[in-house]
Amino acid sequence: MELRVLKYFLMAAREENITRAAERMHVTQPTLSRQLMQLEDELGVELFKRGRHSITLTEEGLLLKQRAQEIISIENKIFEDLSHKDDMLTGTITIGGGETQSMSELADLVAKFRMDNPQVHFEICSGIADEIKEKIEQGIVDIGVLSEPVDISKYDFIRMRQKDQWGVFMPENHLLSQKKSISPEDLSGVPLIMAKRESVRNELANWFGKYYDELDIAASCDLLYNTEVLTKSGVGLAVCIKSSNIHDGLCFRPFSPALETGAVLAWKKHRTSSPAVSAFISFVQKCVKGIV
Repeated sequence: MELRVLKYFLMAAREENITRAAERMHVTQPTLSRQLMQLEDELGVELFKRGRHSITLTEEGLLLKQRAQEIISIENKIFEDLSHKDDMLTGTITIGGGETQSMSELADLVAKFRMDNPQVHFEICSGIADEIKEKIEQGIVDIGVLSEPVDISKYDFIRMRQKDQWGVFMPENHLLSQKKSISPEDLSGVPLIMAKRESVRNELANWFGKYYDELDIAASCDLLYNTEVLTKSGVGLAVCIKSSNIHDGLCFRPFSPALETGAVLAWKKHRTSSPAVSAFISFVQKCVKGIV
């Protein structure tokens, strides 16, 4: 399987039309059709459902599309990581992270690093910790900002300084909004929106204690923005970390007793990093220690 053929496949999948895809790839339509059919023969599956004027991906085609995008992304990173220009640090650093206060800390570090290294480009992709870890394993992401609790046994890491405060988002007119803080018993029997991650659920279970089994979990959601939308629509109160951007009509009340979690900047152990990634990690380590 050649990278060139995978690029043909991705273009055909995007255009949903062989003729348009061939024009964009600067090959003839018969050539592209033949390459795609040979790819199907090589894999032993049908990748496209072919209509009179368009093509659509089969389930196998959708899976290949995902894997092909990952492969092409890694190819691009190889070229970027190994390209040097006038001895100036260049390349792309891909960082994955979730919705955590530590991303603000990271943003400041990125800005400071680029002041001395303007040719280094950063790509930020969002996701929960489990998704970011998978991308690190695949080589798609160089560094991940992972919200705790998280298993980091396979990673080298730097502990971020900012902490996330846990509490509840609720409508401003909700009865509990009159309280300065929220205790476990306050939420017993109240419809709630909770995180899906099992490790986070376990952390919250420890905080709720005996009241955990009495919770009415109306919905599960890991993205803070979507969680706030569900809360505003009346699905339930959102048990989540504090956000600096709150929807109009909502308010945040912290837990009592207080619950805080941190985050780590993590990268794969024993993996050779590009000069740009290595330089950024070294820079962050110095910043955390107060050296720069």
